[in-house]
Amino acid sequence: MLVALRWIDPPTTAVHVERRVEAWLRGKPYRERCEYVPLSRISPNLQHAVIAAEDARFYQHHGFDWHQIRLDADEDMDGGRLRGASTLDQQLVKNLFFGTGRSILRKAAEASLVPVAELVLGKRRILELYLNEVEWGPGVYGAEAACQYWDRTSAHAIGRDDAARLAAILPAPLHRRPDRMNRYSALIEQRMAQMGW
Repeated sequence: MLVALRWIDPPTTAVHVERRVEAWLRGKPYRERCEYVPLSRISPNLQHAVIAAEDARFYQHHGFDWHQIRLDADEDMDGGRLRGASTLDQQLVKNLFFGTGRSILRKAAEASLVPVAELVLGKRRILELYLNEVEWGPGVYGAEAACQYWDRTSAHAIGRDDAARLAAILPAPLHRRPDRMNRYSALIEQRMAQMGW
């Protein structure tokens, strides 16, 4: 399947299926918004904001950010709060194949697929798939649908501030709204500037 994803956009993901089933079980209507666009039609503002927010070392690691994992482990030993060290690669594999559930078995299966995804897909395709599959609200998947749903614009035309606000909701897209993400979006823009964007 990962080899096929190098050229073919997936028709659905584990997260899509999970949300459909949840809606059905609750007897609630479910409308899915998802429109694939090539990476060239997604604003660099949004690409950079997502990387700055979710995986600042995306272009330096090979699927696992061992540096961030080490920092999180040290912070955990000191009784601090974990930020999470999941890379875009890991999040993509989880979204495509495993859904949002948490278990040690899922983590092990995910860990076995991440290096394959890195090798087969490469960074550009991983970023393109991630930006087209990530959940950005109830039934809202991918950059194009998110930009239209939240900002009434296209993924190609979204500005820096709005891109940072969209990236800010990714950790909890069903509970956050871009217009309420002032502090976190400012931090994301600061990270973007530090990264030369």
